[in-house]
Amino acid sequence: MKAGRYKDRVLRQAFSVPVEFPVVFTRNLFHPGNESLLKAITRKRERRVHRVAVFVDAGVARAHPGLLKRIRACFSAHAAVLELVAPPLIVPGGERAKRNGALVGRLIARFRAWRLCRHSCIVAVGGGAVLDAVGLAAALFHRGLRLIRVPTTVLAQNDVGVGVKNAVNWQGVKNLVGTFSPPFAVLNDSDFLRTLPDRDWIGGIAEAFKVAIIRDARFFRWLVARSARLRARDPRAMDELIRRCAKLHLDHIQKGRDPFEAGRARPLDFGHWVAHKLEALTHFRIGHGQAVAIGLALDSCYAQRKGWLKPGELQAIRRGLLRSGFILWHPRLASRNARGELELWRGLEEFREHLGGELWVTYPRGIGRRHETGSVDAGLVEECVQILARWRRAPAAR
Repeated sequence: MKAGRYKDRVLRQAFSVPVEFPVVFTRNLFHPGNESLLKAITRKRERRVHRVAVFVDAGVARAHPGLLKRIRACFSAHAAVLELVAPPLIVPGGERAKRNGALVGRLIARFRAWRLCRHSCIVAVGGGAVLDAVGLAAALFHRGLRLIRVPTTVLAQNDVGVGVKNAVNWQGVKNLVGTFSPPFAVLNDSDFLRTLPDRDWIGGIAEAFKVAIIRDARFFRWLVARSARLRARDPRAMDELIRRCAKLHLDHIQKGRDPFEAGRARPLDFGHWVAHKLEALTHFRIGHGQAVAIGLALDSCYAQRKGWLKPGELQAIRRGLLRSGFILWHPRLASRNARGELELWRGLEEFREHLGGELWVTYPRGIGRRHETGSVDAGLVEECVQILARWRRAPAAR
């Protein structure tokens, strides 16, 4: 056939799908008199009785001994419209929930045994890892069940729970396997926060600093000014932090025009190439919030050395994170491979693969603003690691 003889015939397809879900801030969610859960499940009103399965983080169940009983009582009070297909099922929490997808497979088997359909609801009660694992199983089964997230940590309420992603770790790589699947509703119950250990209480503060540093200078100043109160577990300050941070995340998803991250940049992953690798290097013994705080410190230090942050701005970031209770150093930051290279550096390559093959890293350009760059100076990263080591020996005033 001669070149140019054949002409392609192309049918072009384009459509959009509206996405809408409520993010509710409440207390005592499972009290029969609180209708937040009922309204969330029945808001589409397609049928008379809605079938629901509930999964509860094991750590949350231990911290709230009467929780399973309250959940059953809540559904009994609304039995005319809500059917609890089985007693609430306890699932492992923390990184165990995300380890190589084992829990996801068990959950899918449960969904099938209960004969759930695409109009059935899954209620996931727990921290971010449980929301991720249960959310991924719900997204895969029948190509998507309705997921209602009930986040129980600061990190889950102000970040993970209001996003549109679900993922589990695979072969030691953080969030390697996952989907984009918006929740059906998010119900934030502040009562769950009161029993959190200190590590989980402060964990979500790092994500608030992350989004404030690159998007909202006023919120950043608010965080620095209240960092000591937040560390001291001031509930009113924490409630405000969660609402403001969740709003910034929702605004980014809605107005950033890239909710499923098809573009080259991931602004809300500022500090995360370091955090994810550090978690893996410590075999996930370091908490995500603590790892993010170190990632923010390292990348902010890099930005200051490049002239993108003023020295005073870097010191404000450092001071706010320290006063919030974070340690801005871990020995694995300085660990090296057999070739003498920082093991941390491999995290940047994994981040590039996660982005689709092209590296774009977000850095602050002054507090409240950001920019992306496609190159990172390895020598300067090493300098910043050494700066963090010196910070540890001579910490800033808290």
